[in-house]
Amino acid sequence: MVLTILDFIGVFVFSMSGLLAASNKKMDVFGGLIIAFVTALGGGTLRDILLDQPIAWIVNPWYIYLVIFGSIAALAFNKVLFKIRKALFLFDSIGIGLFMIIGLQKGLSLELPLITALIFGVITATFGGVIRDTLSNEVPLIFRKEIYATACIAGGLLFIGLKLLEVPETINLISSVVLVTTIRIVVVLKKWRLPLLNEEL
Repeated sequence: MVLTILDFIGVFVFSMSGLLAASNKKMDVFGGLIIAFVTALGGGTLRDILLDQPIAWIVNPWYIYLVIFGSIAALAFNKVLFKIRKALFLFDSIGIGLFMIIGLQKGLSLELPLITALIFGVITATFGGVIRDTLSNEVPLIFRKEIYATACIAGGLLFIGLKLLEVPETINLISSVVLVTTIRIVVVLKKWRLPLLNEEL
């Protein structure tokens, strides 16, 4: 139940960030809704397709409603939201951490190998952004600048480690999401990034 609520929150926040990204590209309302949808649900959809599982937004229309509500909220408070980008960045980072753990847990519940479950966590957390950037004619952020897939992996490894130690699930979830969020905030503030391929290591 807790994970479902957190999943809904993540979808709502990601749909807002997707709509704002579309607004930056001066897309129309329909284009903005498409970008919001793929940002919020693209990673989970890809995960479910690869795992041959029921696609969440098809069996539960509340995911679609949340994308619509999030998009309307972003449109209604567009100017305000652009002034509080730091707050949106924080919510975005928390959402990435939540989606990472949700995807990871889904893999673990299907008894996948740990490394495979970890990969599905990263897919859930990041591939909505990959699809968003691709449709917006941008090189996906995950491939070029900010360290957030790496942050997801760190949070996933912590979650697996604490799970093996039989730490209570709520504490494990909070600790793992906090780690992802903290890494994201620190690397952006410090302007850290992975070396580019054309740079000397």
